[in-house]
Amino acid sequence: MRVFGRSVWPPQGLSARMLLLTAGFTVAVELLILAPSAASFHERWLLDRVRAAEVASIGVDALPYDLVEDDVGRQLLEGAGVAAVAVGEEGVRRLLLRAPEMEEAPDFIDLRRTDYLARLTAPWETLFGAPDRMIRINARPRFRQGDFVEVVVPAVPLQRELRVYLLQILGVSALISLTAGALLYLALSALILRPVQRLTESIERFRADPEAPAPAVVEPRQDEIGRVEMELDRMREEVRQALRSRARLAALGAAVAKISHDLRNMLSAAQIASERLADSADPRVAKALPRLERALDRALTLSENVLDYGKTEEPAPQLHRLRLAGVVRAAAEDAGLDDQRVRLTWKGPARLQVQADPDHLHRILVNLMRNARQAIEQDRPGGEGRVAVSARREPGWVLIRLSDDGPGLPERIRQRLFQPFSGARPGGAGLGLAISRELAEAHGGRLELLDSGPTGAVFEIALPDPESPISA
Repeated sequence: MRVFGRSVWPPQGLSARMLLLTAGFTVAVELLILAPSAASFHERWLLDRVRAAEVASIGVDALPYDLVEDDVGRQLLEGAGVAAVAVGEEGVRRLLLRAPEMEEAPDFIDLRRTDYLARLTAPWETLFGAPDRMIRINARPRFRQGDFVEVVVPAVPLQRELRVYLLQILGVSALISLTAGALLYLALSALILRPVQRLTESIERFRADPEAPAPAVVEPRQDEIGRVEMELDRMREEVRQALRSRARLAALGAAVAKISHDLRNMLSAAQIASERLADSADPRVAKALPRLERALDRALTLSENVLDYGKTEEPAPQLHRLRLAGVVRAAAEDAGLDDQRVRLTWKGPARLQVQADPDHLHRILVNLMRNARQAIEQDRPGGEGRVAVSARREPGWVLIRLSDDGPGLPERIRQRLFQPFSGARPGGAGLGLAISRELAEAHGGRLELLDSGPTGAVFEIALPDPESPISA
């Protein structure tokens, strides 16, 4: 339901819902009180009529009929409020007062049996029954000997008294229930609702202005809400510190990106100059030139990695169907693998295709292959090595595995291998693997180190393959 453009049902506020729940519980408690009370009053009224008729029947039996007329006994029994009375003694039913002529048989209630359902429904049958309804009651005698006492009473007096009683008990129970409900609502409001509202307002203020100081908790509580307030204060302070650190890092990152950009331009110019030095006939230049080229290559790679990692966000991958063999060979060429020193070995199916971003997958493979080549060259200067790439399909995935025969990774590096600035080799920035993992995860895949030891390291790239069915 909407009123003036706002939804009023179901209620949206916590206070309104708590009020409705309290009112609902109050009505439920009132009904639980009302039904047994009505049943108890109904049964007590019927039993009172039986006892009054039983006492009157004793007086009727004691009358000297030679002195008192029969209508005196009738008056005694009718004074008990009954229309007919019968007693049972030794299996014989004796009628003391005959019932008047009735159009319908009276409803029978046996007070000698315990039927809780019948007791709960009987008052409502009386309250909403016909005005000429008669009730036949059977109960155990209390003041005389015999098997039972049976009376017939009109329902109108009981109906009238039951209505008055229900109105009285309804008013009293409503007053008690409303008082208890109001006290419960006030208690819940003070203990839960207002603290939750205070927390909500505090969170909204923090979202609007995270740098604004938060008001201190006036009375620290020791319950769950107090713990939430204290944890919220700690979280706010940690977020403020993180925001301040992020602002400083953003400024530092912008400065580093500018420096790296300018440095890359200078290094590119230095590389061009080093290529011209290759034509020099000076043996000292020829001897120093390889070291200079390696240093420039490392510096240029560092600058490119810093610029790549400094981007706020990598572009979303543009997926294409790629023949993996061609992508691997192109990456091997850019990573510096050749047939003379560190060579590539391809062990995958020639026509295997993957669905990936060409640039992203190329960067992942180049980073892994370059790391493997540099590790082999540092372990065996001038020696030969091998980088093996294999691929296979599994249900829902294409798995690309890269292994080398280098020295492997130190144990201290493996736990933080994919963290930024935790390079495993001297002179490395430690950004290549971090960037590669981010690119793999952007595809919905993963990059992980499977094994590392004296015989080399093994990495695995897992890329989703929608054309390969996933087994159940």
